[in-house]
Amino acid sequence: MENIMKVFGENVFTESNLKKRVPKSVFEEFRLSQLGLTELSKESAEVIANAMKDWATKRGATHYCHWFQPLNDLTAEKHDSFLEPTGDKEIIYKFSGSSLIKGESDASSFPNGGLRSTFEARGYTVWDTSSYPFIRENKNGVTLYIPTAFISFTGEALDKKVPLLRTMKYIGKQALRVVKALGNTTSHHVFNTLGVEQEYFLVNKDLFEAREDLLLTGRTLFGAPAPKGQELSDHYYGKIKEKVINFMSDVDVELWKLGVPSKTRHNEVAPNQFEIAPLFSVANLASDQNQIIMQTIEKTALRHNMVALLHEKPFEGVNGSGKHNNWSLSTDDGKNLFSPGKDPQTNKRFLLFVSAVIEAVDRYYPLLRATTATATNDHRLGGHEAPPAIISIFLGDELTTILENIALGKNLPVAASLKLNLDVDVIPSLRIDAGDRNRTSPFAFTGNKFEFRMPGSSSTPSTTATAINAIVGKVLSEYADKLEKSDKEDLDKTIVEIITDAYKKHGRIIFNGNGYSEEWQEEAKRRGLTNEISANTALRKYLDPEILRVTEETGMLTLQESASRYNAYAERYITHLCIEARTLIDMANKYIIPFGLKYSNLLAENIERVEKFYPEAAKEQRLLLESVLADISNIRKETKLLKAKIEEVKKEENLEKQTDLAKEFLVEGLENLRVPCDNLEKIVDNEIWTLPTYTDLLFKL
Repeated sequence: MENIMKVFGENVFTESNLKKRVPKSVFEEFRLSQLGLTELSKESAEVIANAMKDWATKRGATHYCHWFQPLNDLTAEKHDSFLEPTGDKEIIYKFSGSSLIKGESDASSFPNGGLRSTFEARGYTVWDTSSYPFIRENKNGVTLYIPTAFISFTGEALDKKVPLLRTMKYIGKQALRVVKALGNTTSHHVFNTLGVEQEYFLVNKDLFEAREDLLLTGRTLFGAPAPKGQELSDHYYGKIKEKVINFMSDVDVELWKLGVPSKTRHNEVAPNQFEIAPLFSVANLASDQNQIIMQTIEKTALRHNMVALLHEKPFEGVNGSGKHNNWSLSTDDGKNLFSPGKDPQTNKRFLLFVSAVIEAVDRYYPLLRATTATATNDHRLGGHEAPPAIISIFLGDELTTILENIALGKNLPVAASLKLNLDVDVIPSLRIDAGDRNRTSPFAFTGNKFEFRMPGSSSTPSTTATAINAIVGKVLSEYADKLEKSDKEDLDKTIVEIITDAYKKHGRIIFNGNGYSEEWQEEAKRRGLTNEISANTALRKYLDPEILRVTEETGMLTLQESASRYNAYAERYITHLCIEARTLIDMANKYIIPFGLKYSNLLAENIERVEKFYPEAAKEQRLLLESVLADISNIRKETKLLKAKIEEVKKEENLEKQTDLAKEFLVEGLENLRVPCDNLEKIVDNEIWTLPTYTDLLFKL
């Protein structure tokens, strides 16, 4: 424990580090700039940059970089050294305020959806003062990382961070208006918080490098199922293998050094699948920390001769990986706005904010679906491992009953707090939670937060947090208007009216049952809730008039930026499927067909020898040979068809039609080609089939 306390945050330039190194007036100016109350002066920026440089170089840093998050769910960085020449063979370490605050990049080389082109390529990175700079240690050096926003020469957001910061400011303002209207006099700011649960797989490095599909696409494009999968439920929360626990321990230490409060680690459901979760943070910091977590997992895995897979569905037939985003709102004086209280005033506030989420999700759920729409996430949504593509809210019976009693004038009994007594002396009685946990719900209330379970494991949490902030902020602004106009003596009446109206008009989004059931799909249709099962159509919701209105009104995105998101994400959808198709064609031609031919030759030679002595015995082998040759023929046929379909997709100039063709031709073509490939793998001799199988990948580390 002493060692943990010693290393925690040692590689992060926190506010306390800054406070110790700059004059009080500079620090106060910095704090005010974080809250948007003033602009950091050039002089103060110089002082802060010098302090940051001194701190970093004392820890061995020779370079710095602006670290940003373009529209590909990854991060980007360009390294510059602190070295500057001062004369003949003379150098000094220098880091200016302007270098801290602003960097420059070729914006046209990143996904931008048409906002930039090659002849107007300039883009800027701008320091995000609300996220801590940190240093990364590598074998041969140390680099200072400065979290930044990424914007175009004309000011459009080209990244994931700017829209998040915009909506954090927006929802903070609207939530504070509501809190103040309810009589709060102690809170001055409302912060959007986020807790992110990250799932991932680990595979042996040598096996990973032997599979070009894993190397190029992040998932296995073919693979016969292993005789054993996850049926025995023996991996979930099971004993962690020594190699894995050593890896996890190293990950924790690296994250603690970077100030990431890594809290939970465990085996997940599928073989070789795991989860890590940190404590809650302010949303912007939590999103940055999740990127750090993913990169630390990948980097540390390699040191242990493993590779971390962050793809949503690396293996067919077992659970894929998601990223559960736990979203909430808290005040600067420690009040969680989604925590029910013991006094009536606190519960009014709680029910009001819950009602805002219900109304927001019902009005704008297509935007939430669009933020989770990728070619990779399509593999897990709707399966019995992740939420369905139909968005609904789980509240639990107790909270639902309370809202029904208020909104519908009912007097249904609300279950009292109960204790669970197991009648075992050595086990204490437990308080039963107010509501059960519904893992089939996409958007579940879990005590003092809402858990959005649809995002994929490779996504950045800022995308969905941005959307939730915008839509809930929009509804809170409407609630604030009503509350601020209400007389003090009529305030309770106005609160009840708001809660009642929200439940009556938007209660259809509440569903506490089994989201996996066919009955729910039919019920959702009757309620008017859509089921966008594929990313190609879900992404178009970015361009729905109502969605464009709310994203523009809340400041989340301009109309141009919304269009650019659709263009960038649609292009990524097509490109991803084209890469998968080309990869499978390549592997089928270079590996699988030769394996099949080699095995068929072996069978033919054996049949010729056996037939002379045991004609009956040769009969079964002849049938096996026919089966192998049929699969080889089908692979040849499907590779030619898929290759032609890729060209058809590429020729289509209309982006919307192109995504539809990619879905129709490439997704189906990949599935069709996989079938004979998997068939061959099931019967070809292991000495001939040299590619790692699912048994190798899922059960060997």
